[in-house]
Amino acid sequence: MYKSFVEMPVWQNAHKLSIEVYQVTVNLPRSEDYGLTSQIRRSSNSISANISEAFGRKTRKDKAHFYSIARGSAFETQNHLLYGNKIEYFEDDFTKRLIDEYSLLIFDLNKLISYLT
Repeated sequence: MYKSFVEMPVWQNAHKLSIEVYQVTVNLPRSEDYGLTSQIRRSSNSISANISEAFGRKTRKDKAHFYSIARGSAFETQNHLLYGNKIEYFEDDFTKRLIDEYSLLIFDLNKLISYLT
């Protein structure tokens, strides 16, 4: 049993990925500050935020709800990565690696959701 959400491997992975997304967006054009930069940072950070929120909830239903929101944000982040790749902001290899890592994160969230429901 975890004493804190920071001990959860799924949170650690989500947190690591959100930092990676932040770092790759630092050099995006200023014209993207209120577009892609803001959207992808918010969606990627939302994943670990909702995992931590789920940790603090008491009921299985509440926990599953916030893990589901985190899962949705992971898919949203994948979408932003694909868009950024298509407009040539993100390299192909980087995009593929992150898409794959987010897919693994989604798989882990699916396991948590299935366990709780």
